[in-house]
Amino acid sequence: MADETKDVEEKKDKGQEGEAEGGVGMIIVAILLILVVWAAIFALLVKMDVGGIGSTILYPRLKDVPVINKILPEVQEYAQEDAAYDYKTVDEAVVRIKELEGQLAAAQEQTGSDSAHIADLEAQAAELATYKQKEQEFEALKEKFYKEVVFSDQAPDINAYKEYYESIEPENAEAIYKQVVGQLQANAEIEDYAKTYSSMEPEAAAAIFNSMTDNLKLVAKILKAMDTQSRADIMGAMNTDTAAALTKLMEP
Repeated sequence: MADETKDVEEKKDKGQEGEAEGGVGMIIVAILLILVVWAAIFALLVKMDVGGIGSTILYPRLKDVPVINKILPEVQEYAQEDAAYDYKTVDEAVVRIKELEGQLAAAQEQTGSDSAHIADLEAQAAELATYKQKEQEFEALKEKFYKEVVFSDQAPDINAYKEYYESIEPENAEAIYKQVVGQLQANAEIEDYAKTYSSMEPEAAAAIFNSMTDNLKLVAKILKAMDTQSRADIMGAMNTDTAAALTKLMEP
């Protein structure tokens, strides 16, 4: 009887031990499943490069590890971008930086030189514009001087100016020379008119001049070119109003 009781208790203990061992196994399996799921989630996050964790953090460290590097995202663009800065040492990078700084300084110096050249050209242009303006003012003043000196009441005989302007350079005297020659021709015509009317009877000449009230300036020039007696005889035979108007025109 005692032996049977002992056997029952031993079976009960073995059953409890089996149940305990089975529970531990289930826990281990569950933990492994959880780890696998989290590993899969992590691998997916890395592959999708969420937050840049795959390309910026893990790729440089795991890119050469077999199998594991399969979960890394494609970072070809990053690799190409970094290829331009593929320096083996910091010293190489420093040398390249100094080269670039030298190129930048040269470019800035060239830009400064170009700016200085442009500023110099602008200054020359402004100086030339000032010179041109002064030259125009001088030419205008010279022309005014020539006219006032040549044709003023106090000027010497116009023939003297004719001889003078024939002797100087044409580009400086051409306009005035033409004017002088034209006035000489006009004066010659006035003198011819004066001789013609002086040879006429005073009454006949006066009648013609009385009909020229629309051009009394010409009549005054003709009368001034006559001798005093001929002029007096003709004006004495003219209409008094016309004679008075001519007297005012001939006033010195």
